[in-house]
Amino acid sequence: MDRPRQISIIVADDHPIVLRGVLGVLQPYSDMHVLATCSSGPAALQAIRELAPEVAILDVAMPELDGLAVLSSLGQETSTRVVLLTATATAPQLMTAIVQGARGIVLKDGALRGLVDCIREVAAGRLWFPADLVNEALEPEIDPPHNGACNQALTSREREVMMLVAEGLSNKQVGRRLNLTEGTIKIHLHNIYSKVGVPNRTALAALAIDNRERADQ
Repeated sequence: MDRPRQISIIVADDHPIVLRGVLGVLQPYSDMHVLATCSSGPAALQAIRELAPEVAILDVAMPELDGLAVLSSLGQETSTRVVLLTATATAPQLMTAIVQGARGIVLKDGALRGLVDCIREVAAGRLWFPADLVNEALEPEIDPPHNGACNQALTSREREVMMLVAEGLSNKQVGRRLNLTEGTIKIHLHNIYSKVGVPNRTALAALAIDNRERADQ
């Protein structure tokens, strides 16, 4: 019988107990493969560059380089998707994480299964942000009229593009889904960014999650 596809992972946290705890959570799952554990930001940065894991789980508070600093240092140089692990997350931290390209945030006091679900979602190209934190982070950054932008300022086509981006699809994939060219999707995204006041597709996806949560309430 074929083995399930494994998600390659590195974990970085300066607390040995947390590292052992994360390993203990992931070990029973056959689709999780931890390549390395690190106890500092510089070690995590080196491991990502050398091992190129699919997912890197980084503690927000680490010596020398914290998780956000590692994320910033990586920039666009890697295909590794970053998940931030934190005991607490302030609105500015979450907004910085979104803008810099983090794909998920997991709270240390959350359910253990949440970490596994987050890794699987992020590895599949989707985002994992706690809805209440997204609400808190986006409220100060977006002018009140923009909170209803998904239903008012955006055209129906732009709303379709935004929701597909929130699912983790690339511009090319969105174009194929909507039978549009990749260039047309880029134009739509440029217009959407201007209308709703976000800087990039990750922030746009977070906004889409926020609007979806509001609609479900």
